[in-house]
Amino acid sequence: MHTTHIRNQFALYRNKVTFILLLCALSYTSPGQIFKWASQHNPHYDDRRITYGFMIGLHTSSYQVNYSNQFVTPTLQFDTVHSVIASYSPGFSLGFLVNLRLNEFMDLRLMPKAGFYDHKLTYYYTSGRSGQQLVETTVVEFPLLLKYKSTRRGNVRMYMIGGLTPGIEASGKNDIQSSKGNLGIHKANLSLDGGLGFDFYFPLFKFSQEIRFSRGLVNMLSADPNTYIKRLNTNTISVYFTFQ
Repeated sequence: MHTTHIRNQFALYRNKVTFILLLCALSYTSPGQIFKWASQHNPHYDDRRITYGFMIGLHTSSYQVNYSNQFVTPTLQFDTVHSVIASYSPGFSLGFLVNLRLNEFMDLRLMPKAGFYDHKLTYYYTSGRSGQQLVETTVVEFPLLLKYKSTRRGNVRMYMIGGLTPGIEASGKNDIQSSKGNLGIHKANLSLDGGLGFDFYFPLFKFSQEIRFSRGLVNMLSADPNTYIKRLNTNTISVYFTFQ
């Protein structure tokens, strides 16, 4: 009799339990689905053929040092220097943006900017002393980049970016604190860039955050002979904040 009572109670509430579980299943939506179908700000912004903006960048940059063959030859002695080490130094850049829409997922963009760079070289001596060389430059750069975009999810869109950046020195200064004399530095550079970022859409503008890595392709050391170094390449890590 008791078993029959339990079976009747289950039959009575079975429909209610089934209904509640069904509502829970229908009401559950993954965060990605909610993100995708969220109310979009300015949904047709990316349909524009050409858009403009400005950017602010923060970076840290360093030379990559390749020693001369004479310096690494153990049978020869050059003063008392045993190593030349490059260190990363912070800087910033300011510029503009011109973006050309190629298709739904691809853009071509030009980002002319002025970058302010410090590059430090430290000479270490066998006596324990050290001397530092600081190269300060202001460079006018013209990054030409391809931007590959993901599908827009609500008000966020991820992208990857890459291209080339030619640069010309506008002004520079070598602050010598060692006895090694001035480094002859080329006025022009060309770097290979790659990075990724996110576009955030607001009612009146689009805001982007991006991290980009740049590798210099040009030997920045001039043709003048250098006892210790045969090649200097630039390495830069940048974070950009772009408003369109």
